[in-house]
Amino acid sequence: MTPLRTARYFIANLVFRGLILLTMLLPYRWRVPAMGWVVSRLLAPIAGWRRRIRDNLAHVLPDISEDKAREISLAVPDNFGRTLIEIYSGEAFKKHAVAAPVSGPGYDALEEARAEGRPVILVTGHFGNYDAVRAALIARGHNMGALYRPMRNPYFNAHYVRAISQIGEPMFEQGKRGMMQIVKHLRKGGVLGILTDLSFGAGEELDFFGKPALTSLITAELALKYDAALIPVYASRCENGLDFEIIVQAEIAHSDAQTMTQAVNDGLESLVREYPGQWFWIHRRWKARRKPAQSKSSSG
Repeated sequence: MTPLRTARYFIANLVFRGLILLTMLLPYRWRVPAMGWVVSRLLAPIAGWRRRIRDNLAHVLPDISEDKAREISLAVPDNFGRTLIEIYSGEAFKKHAVAAPVSGPGYDALEEARAEGRPVILVTGHFGNYDAVRAALIARGHNMGALYRPMRNPYFNAHYVRAISQIGEPMFEQGKRGMMQIVKHLRKGGVLGILTDLSFGAGEELDFFGKPALTSLITAELALKYDAALIPVYASRCENGLDFEIIVQAEIAHSDAQTMTQAVNDGLESLVREYPGQWFWIHRRWKARRKPAQSKSSSG
């Protein structure tokens, strides 16, 4: 890491850490919407998030109205800000998450797998507050671990990992060691949560909102290899902005990794179409696969 990048990461962490600590002084019912407002109205325009959201919307929903696009461009960073401060709010957040009703056709399959001692992979995405799922299911007795991707900013990552670990453990860091831990967890009949809605350069071009999106097949591959139930689950934010509903979609039948992962994409898309302001449209989800560099031939 270059000295300049190190300095940038250090300063950025000071800003975000200071904002988090300042917001934490407020009562929970005020700090959550306050952080949402700060991120949506102040930070998002500076970071260029609104423009990226609108670009993504234009790419997959070209007929969307200007008013709807503006509404979503405000709602998405607001949800991100709320999610961020909720993660750092510990027991106050867990109280709301644990109280969330759990519904959907996949819940019976989840309970059946627990009774049989069968491993489960809960596939989710950056929708609502994904950590509410962990808190809710751990409170219901499920041995749920989660795979996480370390933040690029090492200063921010240090306290972020502490915060998400307080919501529930075990946590598995993406990488070789984390994958070994995941395998042991699944073989013991554990439950694993994985977010798979990011662009993955080595993934397959699957459909998402009618456009090709590079998608990891890891969840389906693990489910097939270890005979785990593959169940999509999401925590939808309620209208009051503080509470959640845990939506457990139908179990994905075992077939092949591409077919199963496409079913996951389709399920998430249907949910995002219903609640577009709750998905993280800031991601560059529809990045094209990089083409290998062509070698120049020399004459002589």
